[in-house]
Amino acid sequence: MKKKSDATTAFPDRESIVAFVRAHPGETGTREVARHFGLKNESRAALRRILRELADEGAIAKQGRKVREVKSLPPTLVADITGRDDDGELLAAPAEWLEEIDGPAPIIRIHIPRRAAPGTIPGVGDRALLRVEKPESKHDKAYRGRVIKLLDKTAHRVLGIFRLMPNGDGRMIPVDKKQAGRELAIASANAGGAQDGDLISVELIRSRGYGLPSGKVKERLGSLKTEKAVSLIAIHAHEIPQEFPADAIAESEAAKPATLAGREDWRSVPLVTIDPPDAKDHDDAVHAAPDDDPTNKGGYIVNVAIADVAFYVRPNAPLDREALRRGNSVYFPDRVVPMLPERISNDLCSLKPGEPRGALAVRMVIDKDGRKRSHTFHRILMRSAAKLSYAQAQAAIDGRPDDTTGPLLDPILKPLWTAYALVKRARAERDPLDLDLPERKILLKADGTVDRVTTPERLDAHRLIEEFMILANVAAAETLEKKALPLIYRVHDEPTVEKVHNLREFLKTLEMPFSATGALRPAVFNRILAQVKGRDAEPLVNEVVLRSQAQAEYSAENYGHFGLNLRRYAHFTSPIRRYADLIVHRALIRALGLGEGALPENETFETLNEVAAAISLTERRAMKAERETADRLIAHFLADRVGATFEGRISGVTRAGLFVKLTETGADGLIPVRTLGSEYYNYDENRHALIGSRSGAMHRLGDEVQVRLVEAAPVAGALRFELLSEGRTAPRGGRIRDNRAGKPHPGGKTRPGRDKTNRKKPRKPSGSKARKSKKKG
Repeated sequence: MKKKSDATTAFPDRESIVAFVRAHPGETGTREVARHFGLKNESRAALRRILRELADEGAIAKQGRKVREVKSLPPTLVADITGRDDDGELLAAPAEWLEEIDGPAPIIRIHIPRRAAPGTIPGVGDRALLRVEKPESKHDKAYRGRVIKLLDKTAHRVLGIFRLMPNGDGRMIPVDKKQAGRELAIASANAGGAQDGDLISVELIRSRGYGLPSGKVKERLGSLKTEKAVSLIAIHAHEIPQEFPADAIAESEAAKPATLAGREDWRSVPLVTIDPPDAKDHDDAVHAAPDDDPTNKGGYIVNVAIADVAFYVRPNAPLDREALRRGNSVYFPDRVVPMLPERISNDLCSLKPGEPRGALAVRMVIDKDGRKRSHTFHRILMRSAAKLSYAQAQAAIDGRPDDTTGPLLDPILKPLWTAYALVKRARAERDPLDLDLPERKILLKADGTVDRVTTPERLDAHRLIEEFMILANVAAAETLEKKALPLIYRVHDEPTVEKVHNLREFLKTLEMPFSATGALRPAVFNRILAQVKGRDAEPLVNEVVLRSQAQAEYSAENYGHFGLNLRRYAHFTSPIRRYADLIVHRALIRALGLGEGALPENETFETLNEVAAAISLTERRAMKAERETADRLIAHFLADRVGATFEGRISGVTRAGLFVKLTETGADGLIPVRTLGSEYYNYDENRHALIGSRSGAMHRLGDEVQVRLVEAAPVAGALRFELLSEGRTAPRGGRIRDNRAGKPHPGGKTRPGRDKTNRKKPRKPSGSKARKSKKKG
């Protein structure tokens, strides 16, 4: 493979790229490879594609934007026994493994011989010296390990809820969904003063006898007597900082409101905030007016003003260090764990109506087709004209103004909606990925228990704010690129070759052609989504297309935003709750000479890439914590409805069973494969389905089903269901025929006794046994 990137530089072959990656372990990305081989910007897209292909082929490994040589386990290593799989086999992970460098740790299944030597039978929480063997096939990702020797190990701690037993001893109920049902016994002498309902940290105590494993309370973390404290579980489980250091609090309390010094006076511009009704901080405001420039007939001026957080949070000061450690705010139904203290987030940087506030604003000139012609940034002092909710603003536009919105309708709201109508045209032309998925919202009662779960309606008011924020984010990235300043981009890679292949194979089962020749664009996926609009397969295809996409992240290296179909994109619009936006604000202040709080001169591409990696991790931590808390709250809500039936949809298919999302609450639960019936169920990866080996009954991702709630574990947020609906008929090829939907499933009830039919296929007799079988037959 010998392509030319320009007149002087030959494009490297794949072997040369792999050799370079092997020679530079842990520190290599697209930028370093391109620089080494002298590749220009126009060749980097091809280089990124080749790196993805090499990763898919297993020639190299890919972790975020870094690539490395594939790391395999040595024949002998020290490992920690971490748990058991669904078949009861012990699982282990290497004791020395850096995920940020080496990627996800490989799984090791522990093989225990029937005649194991004394001192070589491990338990969960042990550390052991293992002899390991590579996976037998590319489909089996797990290594096999044999214990050579058990080693001393620092105490392994787990989180759980303390339950006091009548005899004075206790039980620990694990908070980890994967450990649901695996309690620990805690003797009264080891309870450490824990009270019933306390969230506790427990050290495992090795036990060689029968019965429950034992533990010792090391720390009491708070009481969980009511659901109002459920979010504490996720906060402690994910080590999310709660308390601000004293020096950060002191700095925030000493801060003074911004004045007109060094700012433009925009207090007469009627900017308004439009947020959810329960929002406590209001960090973005918008305004639009017709452009009076005769060369831009039919165009509009759109102003977006964002709270000037950089004025209060200075680089390397206590507030800044704590904000970086948190990375972002975390939002739970009952509380917010903010990135910044309330003095900053809810007061000085909240754009309250009638109050003068410092802001960083972008003035964007939009033409009649909705395209941005130009933009300028300004450091301003503003005064919000009104605080509106999405529903309130929408109602006014729809002809139902109230006392607040009535006077604002003609001078403020109608120009905003007219400008949005123009921007929508440009959005349609850009054709970003059109996955408009509903989000559930949990509403609590005054006592912290769940009142109801809703799916808020998506309004034009939501879309208006989103589109204006996207425009502002693009303007920020463009300005900083033009000034050649380092920044943190919001990036979203295109789907990998493997995911595109899997999607194509799935669509074949629906007889839907999928052509993805040349450069991959969101329009390719939008055509698929348009084909199934309004059809039974729409939820299924939407789910599979969503799962084929990469995860967005932060990076100092720009590789575009695939989902939005934008070449450059940076988060600028919410520095109160995202550290990435604060970095962008500082960079703009430095680039445009806007005064105090600028990005330090010693901030480089390399240092910002480290920041980007750190805040990408805190973002994922927050998402996981928020999701787990929602699961626990809903499990509490449904705990007294065990035995009730629900409508739902299959949201996940694995060899272990079916995951079902309930229509009413959005709650997720598992139907174990062993409860599906008396036959063996094959996992069809292409179809995302479990298929009965005898009947051909198929249960597939996206299918509507009726289930019965069998078990609810509120502490772990786990639900278990029983399937009441029959599956589809799975033909050998072609379309799927659904001739039994909605009828009771004949094998819906769990079979009595121990059942291994879905764990291991019966082996066919061979050799002399086979000949004996024929004689008997």
